[in-house]
Amino acid sequence: MLLLNAHAPVATEDAASAAPPRAGPVVFWRSILFDVVMAVHVCLTALLAGPVVVFMPRRRALAVGKWWARTTLTLLRAIVGLEVEVRGRENIPQGAAVVAAKHQSALETFALTPELPDPAFVLKRELTIIPFFGWFLRGLDMIAINRAAGGEALVQMLEQAGVAARAGRQIVIFPEGTRLPVGAPARYRLGVVHLYDRLKLPCVPVAVDTGVFWPRDGLRKRRGRTVVQFLKPIPADLPRDVFEKTLRERIESASAALAREAQGSSSEAPAQASDSRA
Repeated sequence: MLLLNAHAPVATEDAASAAPPRAGPVVFWRSILFDVVMAVHVCLTALLAGPVVVFMPRRRALAVGKWWARTTLTLLRAIVGLEVEVRGRENIPQGAAVVAAKHQSALETFALTPELPDPAFVLKRELTIIPFFGWFLRGLDMIAINRAAGGEALVQMLEQAGVAARAGRQIVIFPEGTRLPVGAPARYRLGVVHLYDRLKLPCVPVAVDTGVFWPRDGLRKRRGRTVVQFLKPIPADLPRDVFEKTLRERIESASAALAREAQGSSSEAPAQASDSRA
């Protein structure tokens, strides 16, 4: 199993300054090779499974999706030298819940999919109309919304999320709506607050330091060990403003601590890694 089983506590500044860095050098050519191999892997999976999963029971389609995520992580480790450690598995919900994850990289999708029992990701509808790959997503019954629809997009999300919650699934949302680099000011949107308020479900925050290793542009990945950490669930009965403040504080403080730990530094500013052309 690629994902390491760890139940370590949230990283602290003292621990970050004492421990060696988890982030290695940038491996430019290996990053390019991985992107090429991953593109081929995605295309082959979509071509072979896309037309079939539409007619599969969703549970079988989900098994294919989890296999794809795990094999992608295996390729990442073999080619780039980057592995994923998952912390806080005791906090992973087994039934219906909102899962709100920090979004720094494409890596979060691959890392979260195998860990959650039955995830329903909130994603933009445009992805579902891509030939083969979009068919694959539709077979998984993800929560696809039309961002251009304004207020109607929120209605679409809440309706689809309600169906997923009644089926006992985990609704996965990236509260900031887009990938942001490590250290960028947090910009939380109201979608996660509406989900929490409407569904009356506990919310599991997820902290990451993936942006240290796989930045938004994706071309300069680092060797090392990145962490995805499931934090203590937020109960379902908090007022909206208290929930939003609690969610933001937990995700941002834990993600910042993980980034410092990854770089072996107690400094607030991300350090620059050495560049290897391997």
